[in-house]
Amino acid sequence: MTPEYIALAMFGLLLLGLFMGHPLAMVLGGTAVLGTLIAGKPMVLGIVINRIFGDVLDNFTLIAIPLFVLMARFLSDSGVTDKMFESLRLMMSNVRGGLALAVVFISILLAATTGIIGASITVMGVMALRPMLQYGYSPTLTTGVIAASGCLGILIPPSIMLILMASYSPLSVGELFAGAMVPGIVLGLLYAVWVMIVSIVRPDMAPAVEPDEKISKPALLRMLAIEAVPPLVLILGILGSLLAGIATATEASAIGAALALLIVIMRRKFTWSSFYGAMLETGRTSAMILFIVIGATAFTGVFNITGGLRATQEIIRGLDMEPWMLITMMMFIVFILGAFLDWTGIVLLSFPIFLPIVQEMDINLLWFVVLMSVVLQTSFLTPPFGYALFYLRAIAPSSVKTTDIIKGVLPFIGLILMMCVAVALFPQLVTWLPATLYTN
Repeated sequence: MTPEYIALAMFGLLLLGLFMGHPLAMVLGGTAVLGTLIAGKPMVLGIVINRIFGDVLDNFTLIAIPLFVLMARFLSDSGVTDKMFESLRLMMSNVRGGLALAVVFISILLAATTGIIGASITVMGVMALRPMLQYGYSPTLTTGVIAASGCLGILIPPSIMLILMASYSPLSVGELFAGAMVPGIVLGLLYAVWVMIVSIVRPDMAPAVEPDEKISKPALLRMLAIEAVPPLVLILGILGSLLAGIATATEASAIGAALALLIVIMRRKFTWSSFYGAMLETGRTSAMILFIVIGATAFTGVFNITGGLRATQEIIRGLDMEPWMLITMMMFIVFILGAFLDWTGIVLLSFPIFLPIVQEMDINLLWFVVLMSVVLQTSFLTPPFGYALFYLRAIAPSSVKTTDIIKGVLPFIGLILMMCVAVALFPQLVTWLPATLYTN
């Protein structure tokens, strides 16, 4: 069988397994095994196993993933964001769209301290969803702003997605963190601008409300400043040590986990049961991610050895497109895949195909990877398999319809696509900070 038919067969089996509802990790690994049988090369599996040990189990950068997951859980247990949101809620409640703006700003802060989408959306959903609905906010705007803002954690460092991208590319974690910082913050500010526009054009969707508690503005500012100290120390400890070159990604993640545990203890929230729960959740989440990594490594290994990877790259090269058209096509493929695949699978399946072609075209690899990271924001929001939609559906009251959640995220998907255009037209959004930090 020719490499082209092997590639078609493997991708066909991959889509079939996903639409049958099987877990992504098992589908990737199973397709790899079936691919060797289709190609008539079962001996390839031995090579793939060696590759898994070399690329995954011996990859020390990946140690940062469970440590950042553990840090996110500690931070959630500390309740550090609760009073911050409450302060912002009281300060901005009499401003049109004020509660939605508070969600955006707290989500940006959460993104810079957790990097875990499920944690950010769940925390913000529990804190903000019911109050916003009770104060008369539109269900579509409420669910849309919580879901979209919660997804900023995969773009704003420290992001486990960026760590995985760095481990499967020639880029360092520090470079990717620095490159994604400005686009991530600008995207969050775009969300805030959209909320303000909606509150002006449709005031019934984002009303101004009188706070149910009368606290002076200076007292609220003092409360906000005090509660902001722990997360700011955490951000400085992680990103400061990493971007300054003091610590590696793995060391910075360990610093973050230790500081988050210290915050839990200082706020008197530490219990052995919560500590055990944090360890258990970290193990589950890390195992899920690493199983997908192992399955994807097996898939791409078989795909490469049987000639499917080379055949796919030759097909793309044969299109003879201008570089900008080729990049647009790649981003469109990533966008479509985001509706059906987890970001982990997309990264591990597309990187071996796309990155060599991008390097041949002499395109800035950092810019390309960050652009892809922005596009992957949509993978959490696009139906039918957007994870943010499922997280929010799980905690939303029955009065909020699933159609409300889907309608709510559509404008934010449009804002993400606008951000992609901005990054494409102004590469300095990505390259300025790394060049400033890492150029002697």
